[in-house]
Amino acid sequence: MIYGDRIRFRAPEQEDLPVFVRWLNDPEVRAGISLYLPMSLANEEKWFRSMLERPQDEHPMCIECKEEGGWKLIGNCGFFEAQPIVRSAEFGIMIGEKDYWNKGYGTEAVQLLIKHGFETLNLNRISLRVFETNPGAIRSYEKAGFIQEGSHRQEHYQDGRFIDVIHMSILRSEWDDTDKQ
Repeated sequence: MIYGDRIRFRAPEQEDLPVFVRWLNDPEVRAGISLYLPMSLANEEKWFRSMLERPQDEHPMCIECKEEGGWKLIGNCGFFEAQPIVRSAEFGIMIGEKDYWNKGYGTEAVQLLIKHGFETLNLNRISLRVFETNPGAIRSYEKAGFIQEGSHRQEHYQDGRFIDVIHMSILRSEWDDTDKQ
């Protein structure tokens, strides 16, 4: 487990898959990620089996928040597209439980994932892509120290229109500087 102030990360289990499918089939949740079609439990089980074959560093982690009486699964996050020679990876995050949106859990998860990436995985660069239509996520990433590198114009198609995809990153040296302030 990896612990933050109000959250923790843990490995996903087979039993989590129905919750993931519920999130992925919610149009509001799906609007912030690259999926555009509903997901079946069979497809999610296939994904889970293939995920277990990838390197451990690229396994997603479940985000849980502390509640009275235990922990509640609210989302997931993880690294992908890892490039070991340049010590770089991209990350993704999804807070699937909408009751936990706009309460700082996403920001805390991003900060905890950055710390994990730099201090545990020895990354030098962490990057992400975010849709221009998601200003809350952009603010959260900027709070965590990410810098906009640019955008790919009309790179994504959603709800009948093309939208820009903003590319952001943070370097270990930048994180070290902000961590010491």
